[in-house]
Amino acid sequence: MSQTNFYDVIIVGGGFMGTASAFFLSQRGIKVGLFEQNRIGQYASGVNFGNVRRQGRHLDQLELANRSRDLWGKLPQLIGDDLEFIQSGHMRIGYEEQVIQQFEDYANDPRAQALKLEVLTGKALHDRFPYLGKDVLVGSYAPLDGHANPRLASPAFARVAKKLGADIYEHCEISRVAKNEHGFTVQTKEGVIYHCHQLLITAGAWAQRLSNQFGESVPLFTRGPQMTVTEPLPYRFKTVIGVSSPNEMDSIYFRQIPRGNIIIGGCHRTIPDMDARKARFEPQAMIYQMQQLHRIVPELSNIHIIRSWSGIESYLPDSLPIMGPSSTTEGLYYAFGFCGHGFQLGPAVGDVMAELIATGETSTYIEPFDIQRFLPQPAKRIA
Repeated sequence: MSQTNFYDVIIVGGGFMGTASAFFLSQRGIKVGLFEQNRIGQYASGVNFGNVRRQGRHLDQLELANRSRDLWGKLPQLIGDDLEFIQSGHMRIGYEEQVIQQFEDYANDPRAQALKLEVLTGKALHDRFPYLGKDVLVGSYAPLDGHANPRLASPAFARVAKKLGADIYEHCEISRVAKNEHGFTVQTKEGVIYHCHQLLITAGAWAQRLSNQFGESVPLFTRGPQMTVTEPLPYRFKTVIGVSSPNEMDSIYFRQIPRGNIIIGGCHRTIPDMDARKARFEPQAMIYQMQQLHRIVPELSNIHIIRSWSGIESYLPDSLPIMGPSSTTEGLYYAFGFCGHGFQLGPAVGDVMAELIATGETSTYIEPFDIQRFLPQPAKRIA
């Protein structure tokens, strides 16, 4: 067996979860090979909204999100780059009376105490945020949340992982993975074979193609987010704002960066072409976004959109990811299916997966993300 083709851990998938895992594993002195079928961070990780938010998450995700928020604050020391992270505050807003109670219940849950949420209504809300329109009845303000630049994240973690000894392969698609008596074999589409003791699949929308090879089929589905960015405007809207609504057409979110551009997402999602690895932007989404943006901030009208885009995100029916060890195969691990809200979690996912792979356990609560919840019955485990 060629030592040049052998690793302690192979990671399949070069998005935020994969590159962060590569960094934290390399930091522990573990030899890592990371394989990405296209370019690092090209799909969901590099094209998302950039929300670094904890509020609004499933309460069972908050322990992981809290660990990640701590790492976001330490990025300059960890990787030498802040990824343009700004602790701007994040506010969820609602238009219906019943949302007030929902926000208060969430804020009062003991699991949400670290978020320091403040629920604002009426005069208090509009005095604090005078630009909000009259339809906005309630806001849940999270002062410690913020936003960052998703285009920077995966490449930055990959660069630092490489400095620590990881091998990063781009434009290298993995077609077959298998367990043998020595560990795992990983075969590229061109037929090159690599070997490793442990295997981590962080392949996002393509992860099920690999988990299927270990008898773990999950109901993963894909969507294309709809993103736009405006011309530079006076820097006024420093808090990230997102609408909480069961109606997708109302569910817009936006943030302004110091250069003045407003980044907008939501209102619509498309279905990607997985064979072509492309997701389209639907022009109608821009109209929905502009209508909803004007509803939230009436003064925002007659502004120019300078760019629009989409990406490929993976979702699961319960809106929770798959994260942790395989239920069938010793030494196999997963971290995928983050349902359009994985960006904030990226650093902690990498840290937790490195901890789990290196020690066999983690101090962070991830049990709700076990892949077994989607399997009809426990399969025979391969040692």
